[in-house]
Amino acid sequence: MSLKIRVLGSGTSSGVPTIGCSCAVCHSTDPRDRRLRPSILIEVHAGGTEKRNIVIDTTPDFRAQVLGAGLERLDAIVYTHAHADHILGMDDVRPFNFRQKTQIPIYAAPGTFAVIRRVFDYVFDTRERNTSIPKVEVNLIGEAPFEVAGLTFEPIPILHGEATILGFRFGNAAYLTDHSAIPESSMRRLEGLDVLFLDALRHKPHPTHSTVETSVATALALRPKRTFFTHICHDLGHAATEAALPRGVFLAYDGLEIEVDGPA
Repeated sequence: MSLKIRVLGSGTSSGVPTIGCSCAVCHSTDPRDRRLRPSILIEVHAGGTEKRNIVIDTTPDFRAQVLGAGLERLDAIVYTHAHADHILGMDDVRPFNFRQKTQIPIYAAPGTFAVIRRVFDYVFDTRERNTSIPKVEVNLIGEAPFEVAGLTFEPIPILHGEATILGFRFGNAAYLTDHSAIPESSMRRLEGLDVLFLDALRHKPHPTHSTVETSVATALALRPKRTFFTHICHDLGHAATEAALPRGVFLAYDGLEIEVDGPA
């Protein structure tokens, strides 16, 4: 099995450029400084079988992200948590329902699904007869590993301020977004990685997000082959910030594609 990750969005909840902002990053001509809300696409290739596509989080930019990726098939969605910048694109699952003539499986912790159920009440109301709504198959997850399209996901509890949300390890890669701290028990589950994604909002401390400095320390402690920072705000220009990072640590950017060695 082999994996390819495409970064659909590497920005913070307001995106970059940020509405009404006149800072240098928001007016940058470097395309890597244009950041949609945070999400990734995982392409799973298993021998001679058809490629499977898994998205982590459906952001408010989901439609633009899948169009930019040329995505024509979606096999599953995995959710980290239920904040607006991670769920509000779910309505745009509909074209995949129309094309594939099937429900799209979604995977979420009970608390995350409770919010999704409330926000998208019309999707789950059994009295709703409108055919033009997302058709999803709900799978509730805990901390036990679960399989999606032949790929095993291991939930990794992380702290987002006072809330506990989920990152995920899959094969030799892990995706952790929106974290202010990683418990020691979760750190032990992130050893031996090829690719690691970490939240790195900015240099200035934030109550619910990691800083560049903290995430550099995490990367140096875990020593994956490659670390990519995501959930980046307009405080960080891509070129200057990445130039100051240690070897093997990079800023993610929208459209970045990364080949990952899959599990044996």
